[in-house]
Amino acid sequence: MKFFHLSDLHIGFKLWNQDLSEDQSYIFDQVIRAAGKEKPDAVVIAGDIYDKAVPSAESVEMFDQFISGLTEASPDTEIMMISGNHDSPSRLNVYRSVLERQKIHMIGTPPRLPGEKIERVTLQDQYGEVDFYLLPFVKPSMVKVIVGTDENGNNLSYSDTVHRLIEREQIDGFRRNVLVSHQFYIPPGGDSSDVERMDSEVVTVGNIDSVQGDILQQFDYGALGHIHKPMKVGGECFRYCGTPLACSVSEAGQEKGILMVEMGEKGNVGISVIPLVPLRQVKVVKGSLEEVLAQACDDYVTVILTDQIDLDVIDTSDRIRHSFPHLLEIRREILRKAEYEQAYRMEAETSPFELCCSFLGDLDNREQEILRDVINTVQEVKE
Repeated sequence: MKFFHLSDLHIGFKLWNQDLSEDQSYIFDQVIRAAGKEKPDAVVIAGDIYDKAVPSAESVEMFDQFISGLTEASPDTEIMMISGNHDSPSRLNVYRSVLERQKIHMIGTPPRLPGEKIERVTLQDQYGEVDFYLLPFVKPSMVKVIVGTDENGNNLSYSDTVHRLIEREQIDGFRRNVLVSHQFYIPPGGDSSDVERMDSEVVTVGNIDSVQGDILQQFDYGALGHIHKPMKVGGECFRYCGTPLACSVSEAGQEKGILMVEMGEKGNVGISVIPLVPLRQVKVVKGSLEEVLAQACDDYVTVILTDQIDLDVIDTSDRIRHSFPHLLEIRREILRKAEYEQAYRMEAETSPFELCCSFLGDLDNREQEILRDVINTVQEVKE
């Protein structure tokens, strides 16, 4: 059984107001060509199809072209995808039953009623059946009817919620099982603060959305989405593939790619990376003004000027923009006034939660939990 693992397409995303539609199409064409060459049994997309819950018409058209290209390049391939925290679950759930008959499984909503289960797609090869469990992004409030609440009637934590959802399933340990999920999984027993997050990700206050990764152990492979940097979660077979295209300066230099998973008999899983080469790289160019200008290129660039003195050059910005047509920003390594540096540091180190607490005064534990939930909700709506 061979399948592609992708996630976090974020169609419609803009990098510092730079339109990435040409770059995204360039990457999707590479995915389509890889599918035509490898003929995978399935292509799995683990959430965040779009960057916004209400995508633009252009974004929907690009997604349509991508899926059409995949089906033409590899007609026998099953396409499985789930909604992420950036997607609208109800929108992705449209025509779900109709699309299934066309080998396209687009799952927007998780099970929410007692009789419902996680969507399962079963494929077969010479070694038997492989069960793919497709679990979209879940908030505790979405599924409390079936997972319950704590002893005080409050929503469960994200971790307990996901654990209970998966524990409801009758997973046959003698078969090969794959989980497709869009959550913030952390290594078993690990601390969420130890996981490096990218600037393009939505980070909740206190990382309350983290899920202990021990629940993944009952699967032969975890095709995970949500983290934008490729990484493993406590084992070789539980992986975030990362974004196919850099979505922030913090991803500069990362090697992006498709994870190609090949499953033999039970317990035999091989994983390789098919590189994805961007139309334009995301770079950080650092140096004096003259050193920076000497590195002119067409990539997406953040410029950091290291000149030790103020530049009394009126057209500094224009010269830099001329050298870098896709300039993202210009920074000064040495700020002109010490108070600017202090103010910037204070702003960067103070979270929205801390700012609100300092404004509201003394809050008890329950009030702090309500405040965290409000801030996280606002951040998600903003994204």
